[in-house]
Amino acid sequence: MKEKNKHFLTANGLAELEAELSKLKLEKRPEVVKNLKEAKALGDLSENAEYDSARAEQAEIEGRIKELEIILDNHLLVPEGDGKTVNIGSRVKLLYVAEKEEEEYLIVGKTEADPFENKISNESDIAKAIIGKKVGDEVTVNSKAGSYKLKIKKILK
Repeated sequence: MKEKNKHFLTANGLAELEAELSKLKLEKRPEVVKNLKEAKALGDLSENAEYDSARAEQAEIEGRIKELEIILDNHLLVPEGDGKTVNIGSRVKLLYVAEKEEEEYLIVGKTEADPFENKISNESDIAKAIIGKKVGDEVTVNSKAGSYKLKIKKILK
């Protein structure tokens, strides 16, 4: 598969997805099968809310299992950064120049991105602007909301 179609994962992200897949297969799937059997035992399936709910849950779990298997079969493990240039896997401290505010981000692949944990995708406007740059570099980020300047203050491993 082409690198463009790969799912970039950090070692931590890979471990989290493997753990989620294992939990779904070993705990959640057997639990929903048990719930389906119990709901079937209640009788008429046409008006059985428990059965409908268990089927919906089963579909959701099976869909997520399939999604995780595809990601794990097509992932590219991102090596730990060298701390000299920004790349996927780098934790960076940035200064928003106009606001004089600092923010720290971890650059990850889109699969791991979570803005609530300051994990930004390598495909985000910020990451595109800073990947390959070094401490002290000032970049302009072009986003839908307009452009702004960032200065790279620190690259953490």
